[in-house]
Amino acid sequence: MSLQCGIVGLPNVGKSTLFNALTSAKAESANYPFCTIDPNVGVVTVPDPRLNQITELIKPKTTIPTAMEFVDIAGLVAGASKGEGLGNQFLANIRETDAILHVVRCFEDDNVIHVSGSVNPQRDIETISTELMLADLESLDKRLQKNKKVARAGNDKKLIAELAVMESIHKALEQGQPARTVEVDENYSYVVKELQLLTTKPVLYVCNVGEDDLEGNNDYVKKVQEIAANENNKVIVVCSALESEISQLEEAEQAEFIEAAGLTEPGLHRLIRESYSLLNLSTYFTAGEKEVRAWTIKKGFTAPQAAGVIHSDFERGFIRAETYHCEDLFSLKTEAAVKDAGKYKSEGKDYLVKDGDIMLFRFNV
Repeated sequence: MSLQCGIVGLPNVGKSTLFNALTSAKAESANYPFCTIDPNVGVVTVPDPRLNQITELIKPKTTIPTAMEFVDIAGLVAGASKGEGLGNQFLANIRETDAILHVVRCFEDDNVIHVSGSVNPQRDIETISTELMLADLESLDKRLQKNKKVARAGNDKKLIAELAVMESIHKALEQGQPARTVEVDENYSYVVKELQLLTTKPVLYVCNVGEDDLEGNNDYVKKVQEIAANENNKVIVVCSALESEISQLEEAEQAEFIEAAGLTEPGLHRLIRESYSLLNLSTYFTAGEKEVRAWTIKKGFTAPQAAGVIHSDFERGFIRAETYHCEDLFSLKTEAAVKDAGKYKSEGKDYLVKDGDIMLFRFNV
């Protein structure tokens, strides 16, 4: 299951530095706007201690973690919705992603240029949010004009209901509210999906701070937290420069560096997990002597849908799923002990897969 988080923000807020640290890629990072023109895509392993624990107990020949994609998108500026600063191209890149990581500069540094001349998280967030909403309004205006003509001509009740959904979103956007704030009847959720609006995407704010502010107590971070709370969004605090240093060290050196910095883990691990949660994802495992592997699914997937992530034949010919939870393995130590304790279950097509389930699929095609 390939899902993407787009890293967005104003120029020079630390997006490419963060992306480089995340992916150990080498996206160009420079102290001037628009140094990243084409979106850079990186596949990132999702850190999950449970995978290591399962491996220790099952002792397979190979272990394969699950992963997700991050896209480094060049900086947006005021007027992007009208094409300023290559805005149309950048907005199109965002449209192709599933969620937005909005990087906000929350540090002072006279050596790093700010495109607006000063550090002001509230203004910066409003700039990006406004451009996304303006782009959505323009897109929605065109769709509404076209559909109104068709609805009037044919008196199509379904189309009229769809128009009502679009008009409610349009009204919210005009009032400065993103499309995701509009409650839509589940029967018409497909309308929102088809519109492909930028402001329907979930958002995680990433406060990029200096090394001395990792606890996130500065006034800039507090302002972002206040904005996020009002929007019902989450915030994570990282130091992109520090994370970049950590990512370039050998594994043994990383542990020493992290401890010396007073951290329990790289901030990027928290960022990846929060991104995973932002996309409403969960993990199940397959485990055997040959391979222990983590698989990504959407929360609420049934057993056949989860099986289909491995191969479409598994879903098409699904018979049953044999499953137990990883926590039972951790406490009982072996699969045999799990079975003896009655924790090993046989589940049918309606079973909703839980995060942390270990599964074996039976199928026939």
